[in-house]
Amino acid sequence: MRFWMTVAVVTGMALPVYAQDVGSPDAGGGSGPVTPVPVTPPGPDMSATPAAPATDGTSDAASAEADVSQLSIEEVIGQQLGAFNARDVDLAWQFASPMIRNLFGTPRNFGVMVNQAYPMVWDNSAVRFVATRESNAVTFQQVMVQDTNGKLHLLEYAMIKTSKGWKIDGVFLLPPPDVGT
Repeated sequence: MRFWMTVAVVTGMALPVYAQDVGSPDAGGGSGPVTPVPVTPPGPDMSATPAAPATDGTSDAASAEADVSQLSIEEVIGQQLGAFNARDVDLAWQFASPMIRNLFGTPRNFGVMVNQAYPMVWDNSAVRFVATRESNAVTFQQVMVQDTNGKLHLLEYAMIKTSKGWKIDGVFLLPPPDVGT
């Protein structure tokens, strides 16, 4: 059994704020160990684009929320990664689940946590989507992320389907796969 804990790092204090039993890596139809794969540079669809200015009196955040409701899991993750690269924390916040939003309260707090706890997400240079598995009402998407130093990191995104589309409900940094000695 594996547990996942999200740690909030805000104003220099690390506080465990959420723990969830996510089962073993192979539970729920997983495909077993994942081996490193070449990382493909993100294409144009991986770049963040700022929300178009609202012309109907709604806020930019509301417009961005409406624009993301029909995106696939890969598009949601890719656009959030692009938003972090562009330092558009408000856009990245649009892809966070209600639980994540409740934990961090503001886009700024969320951005500080990602910057400090997930530097490979904050500054990513390439992404490859690897494997998907389902467990209960959560879909887990494994993603190989290359940081700006060229190091590969295997992440697993917990994705939930809401009335506003797919949302990121947590990110796990997976241990590197065992490679022959």
